[in-house]
Formats: sequence, structure tokens, C-alpha cells
Amino acid sequence: MLRKKTTNPAPRIVTIMDTTLRDGEQTYNVSFTPSEKLQVARLLLEQANVNFIEVGSARVSRGELEAVQLITDWAKRTGGKAMLRRIEVLGFVDEKRSVQWLLEAGAVTLNMLTKGSLNHLTRQLRKTPEEHFADIARTIEYAKKHDRLVNVYLEDWSNGWLHSRDYVFRFLDFLMTQPVERIMLPDTLGILYPTQVAEAFQEITRRYPGKHFDFHPHNDYGLGTINVLEAIRAGAHGVHTTVNCLGERTGNASLAEVVAGIHDHLNLRTTVNEKSLYQLSRTVETFSGKRLAANAPIVGEDVFTQTAGIHADGDKKGGLYESKLLPSRFGRSRRYALGKLSGKASLDQNLKKLGISLSPEEHAQVLARIIELGDQKKQVTPEDLPFIISEVLKKTENKVVEISQVTVTSGLHIKPVCSLTVLYRGKPTQVSGQGEGGYDAFMVALRLWAKQYKIRLPALIDYEVRIPPGGQTSALVECKITWDLKGLPLAKNKKSGDHTMFGGELMPGRDSHILTTRGVDPDQVIAAIRATERMLNIVLPR
Repeated sequence: MLRKKTTNPAPRIVTIMDTTLRDGEQTYNVSFTPSEKLQVARLLLEQANVNFIEVGSARVSRGELEAVQLITDWAKRTGGKAMLRRIEVLGFVDEKRSVQWLLEAGAVTLNMLTKGSLNHLTRQLRKTPEEHFADIARTIEYAKKHDRLVNVYLEDWSNGWLHSRDYVFRFLDFLMTQPVERIMLPDTLGILYPTQVAEAFQEITRRYPGKHFDFHPHNDYGLGTINVLEAIRAGAHGVHTTVNCLGERTGNASLAEVVAGIHDHLNLRTTVNEKSLYQLSRTVETFSGKRLAANAPIVGEDVFTQTAGIHADGDKKGGLYESKLLPSRFGRSRRYALGKLSGKASLDQNLKKLGISLSPEEHAQVLARIIELGDQKKQVTPEDLPFIISEVLKKTENKVVEISQVTVTSGLHIKPVCSLTVLYRGKPTQVSGQGEGGYDAFMVALRLWAKQYKIRLPALIDYEVRIPPGGQTSALVECKITWDLKGLPLAKNKKSGDHTMFGGELMPGRDSHILTTRGVDPDQVIAAIRATERMLNIVLPR
């Protein structure tokens, strides 16, 4: 007897609307230029593949109009109507004005901001529910007359749910009579607890089956991500996010956290490409000027770095400290930090990637030095390791390039000049250069030296300077420089097969061409020069 083959139904797809370019701009001191908005929009739609993006607010400014026009023009050229429908604009209950603004901007979808609590309605608008509903109906009618799609935000819905639930249901009953695509329920002040979110969406989705409801969270209590997951678990069809948790006050729910949570904890699907999230985060960090915490989940610089030696040992013996959050999912790589908590396994993991072998005695000496530096609160990176080995084992020949006798002259209304001596393979060369600043003058001189030896220098893509918290003017300065090694020749390590260079490592994945070096000195320019010298000793083949 043949048994009928059964197949498991495909998991539900949760839609993602990212509002970095609208709600994210409500972050204090954040404003994107039109060209920056276009670049982020392209990354969100083409690389990350979110379902929708909210790119601005109607009637805000001329610059906002130009930004939306730039995005809609691009969308029409690249994806036609289908791409254009993925671009949304916040508008208001003003009958014609927001719709006219959309028409001028070339946008198709209006996300209309309405009042979701009786308190907001009566105290801010000073209208009755009947008056508000009539105004909404007129705006929707005008939008439909001009072939615009309409979604509706119920602003302050969370307070409405807690304190004026009858009004919320009256409002939703009214919206069931209107040609609305999606109904958006915001926790505007981030006040809801996860169980309250679940209760609300269970009741609403049961009462209005077949209607699409989105949840728009805020993160005031740090509950943004878990509230999103509870809303979805209770029946929400879509959720709103921002990149790097940008947004009013404490921000919205993080796109990266939400996507990983949906995929891993709810076993549901989104259309989002996880491998794009790290680069997207870096781009938004640069454009927004808001530095991301190094320990931010998924996209933080340090989140795939193991620090404790016991963790490195467990990974070495069978991935004992790994979870579903594998760095390869996000185009990243696991690293093993070196410091006072390092053990033998942490050092072994880094030596293996560098293709370096040490005797037991040498291994013990290097590990002791790493722990000593860690006790001094000094950060030790894998790129530092060959220099530590050289220092401990007195192998001075490991330093291929040495920058010495550096003089930087600068002053008010004086163009900076830098003179230096570069010792390369035992041969000293004196060079000098002028630049816009002390470090720029140094780099001009260094490029002249590199040209003599036909050496290609990597491009500088990020430059960060910091002193310890509470530090004085005499404090040590740490300069961190990020280099783009794309296009430079790499030697292949014969032992591990990894692409390595002397004293450094190129991580596999999307960031395989990125190198970060650090320099420390009381003088900021000298700290940057030390970081550059370290880069040269990593990049140049022995």
C-alpha cells in the first residue's frame, strides 16, 4: 500500500519595513544628505533585500523632497513599479497636502500618521473620533483618486491599548471599511512589556483575520527586539526596524537583531540577506556619525571575538562555545583575543592562522608577555602578535620597515611639513612632504619613499583617535587606522592555506581585505605614524 507523502508547510514569511531614513533621522544630531539617503536606500533594497523602506516625511523641507525624488527616480529606472512600491513616505491627515507632496516626490505609498489613543486625539487634535475618522477618510479618498497606496499608523497605539481600548477597536472597525494596505501599530514611547504586546496582537489579529498588521517598536526599556518577536509570535505580519537601532530617544529595534531572532528563535523566514548586515551597519555608522558599540549584537566589531582562554580551548576541541550565531552567516569571522584572560588555546588559534610555530619555551614566554600587557590594560590584537614575538624572542630582523627621525612642523597659517628617515631592509632613505595636516604631510613623504621602491600602499578608509576616559592632555593617545588592502598581492600560507602576510592576517569572508592597526603615543600624529609603521610591517612581504 502506497503512503501519501506529506510535506511540511513552508514557514511564514515576516515582512520587514526599515525606517532608518525616516525614523532613524529622529536620532539626536543625525541628518542624512540626499546622496547618503540614496546610497542607504540602495543597500537596504538591493543588498539587504528588506521588503519596504520608509525614506522621509512629507512637507518637511526642500532637502527632504529632493532626497525622496532622488530615491524614487532611481527606483523607477532600476525596478519600475515593483521597486517603487517598496518605497514609503510618512504623511499626515491633511486631505490633499501630503498626497500632493507624494506626487511631486514621485512616491507611490503614503504611511498616514493618525491618532491611536484617545488622549492624543482629544488633547492634541482637540477633535472627536467621528471628526478624526472623517478627516482620514477624505485623505484616503484623495490618495486613491491619484492612485496612491495608503498604510495607516496609529500613533501612541500602545497607550491607546492600555488606557482607551474601546477607542482603538472603534478606530480599527472604521479602518476595516477603508482601502488600506497595512495597519501599523506603534509602541511610540516604548512602554509595553512583552506579555502586553503578545496579548494585544493575539486579540487584534483574531478579531480582524486577513488584515495585515505591522508592529513598530521603540527601545526605551531595552525591550525593542523581544517585543518584536512576541508581536510576531502572537500574529503580527510585519515589523519595523532601523539599522544600528537609530531613532528617537533610545531608538527603534535593530534590523540585525530582529532578523537573527526571527530566523533562529521563531524559525520563520524573512527576505533579508544576513551577509549584507555588517557592511550596511558600517555604512550607516559612517553616514550618521553615531559610533556603534563594539559589543552591539551581530554587527558590533567585537561580538565574534572570544576573549577567555577557556572559550578558545572549547572551540579548539569541538566548537563548544559556538551557537547558531555563527560569524560566517553574516560574512564575518571568529577571532581570539589576546590579553590577561588568554590561555594557551587562544595563542594557539592565532599562531595557527599566522602559520607561526613556537617551541614550548618560546610559547610560554610569548603567552606570559601577552598576559603582562593585558594586566597593564593594553589591547593586544592578532596583528600585534608578530611584534610581541619579535620583542620577546629578540628577533629584530622581523621588523622590515622602521620609521625614524620624524620631524613635523606646523602652525597657524603654515602648511605642515614632515621630514623622516625610513629604514627598509637595512637601507636608510630620507624623504619629506607637505600636506594639509601633520599626518597628511607624513603620508605625502611616505608615498614618495614607496614610489622609489615601487611599493603600493593600501588606502586609508577609517581613522579613529581616542584617549582613556577621564584622560588628561598628557594621556597616551591610541590611533586606530583601518586600511583597504584590496588589489594588493598576498602571499599564501603554505601550512594553513590561509591568505596571510608577514605579521598579519586577512580574515575570510566579505571583510577579507580589511586590516586595522593601532599606534600609541602621547602625540597624536606620532601615534598615527606608529600605526602606519605597523601596517607596513604587516603588508610588506619578508
